[in-house]
Amino acid sequence: MNETVIYSVVLLAALGLVLALILYFVAQKFKVEEDPRIDLVAEALPGANCGACGKAGCRDMAVQIVNDPAYTGCPVCNEENIAKIAEILGRVPEKKEPSIVVLKCKGGKINSEAKVKFEGLQSCSYANSLMTSEGGCPFGCLGFGDCTKACSFDALHINPETGLPEADPEKCTSCGACTQACPRGLLEIRKKREDTGRVYVGCMNKQKGVYSTKVCKVSCIGCGKCAKVCPQNAITLANNLAYVDDNLCIACQKCVEACPTKAMTIMPLDKKLPSAPKPAPAPKEASEAAPAAETTKTEATA
Repeated sequence: MNETVIYSVVLLAALGLVLALILYFVAQKFKVEEDPRIDLVAEALPGANCGACGKAGCRDMAVQIVNDPAYTGCPVCNEENIAKIAEILGRVPEKKEPSIVVLKCKGGKINSEAKVKFEGLQSCSYANSLMTSEGGCPFGCLGFGDCTKACSFDALHINPETGLPEADPEKCTSCGACTQACPRGLLEIRKKREDTGRVYVGCMNKQKGVYSTKVCKVSCIGCGKCAKVCPQNAITLANNLAYVDDNLCIACQKCVEACPTKAMTIMPLDKKLPSAPKPAPAPKEASEAAPAAETTKTEATA
């Protein structure tokens, strides 16, 4: 065999061995040690990559959960996910109260009759820059479903009868993606309150009552009756609009009963308490007897 070929093969083999050794030592020198629990936590997360936590993805969040014991965790996780992660990390599972998204608008097709027809791009963000709404309310739901498109869990759908988005309580994870998608800030994450129901103001119109009632039958007029009857002082008034503090509210529903326009909302509807019976009118005979007795007394005096 030609000596040149042999030398070439030996040289290349030696060069390859030397370079391999160099790469090995460099890799050992600069290798990054990663906690093996990160992959386990990432598998325990829902894996939706919805972005509700503000991270790039579920694995990025797993790194945060493992490295920061004070981090509260994924807003989408249910109790099962939380318990599994706590078991992996050897921590006490955090108790999470169920929550759901609510729509602070009751206008739609029924309570805010359309005065115009929008035929442009069917997008809330686009329509919001061009008009008030088909019913005329500058604060109401536009009904084009930007929130439904942002939901990764198929939990929001437009009700064809009302034209308003409704959340499926079984699917909603309260991730908050829909709240960010709404250009008018009409969606809010609140406690689910499966036993008592959740109370909130179904209106965001900050106009005075004389104007808001012209564009919606159930708008808040800022009368303050709800705040006066609330035993928890959970209701505040600002900019002609009431707001219910979710942490103070006990869902007694006194405000729902007192609201003259029915803007105060209780959901689900089957949790609404029956209306208190109105006091019976005074007996007619007694009311007629009083003037008669007064007349007799006058005649006797004369």
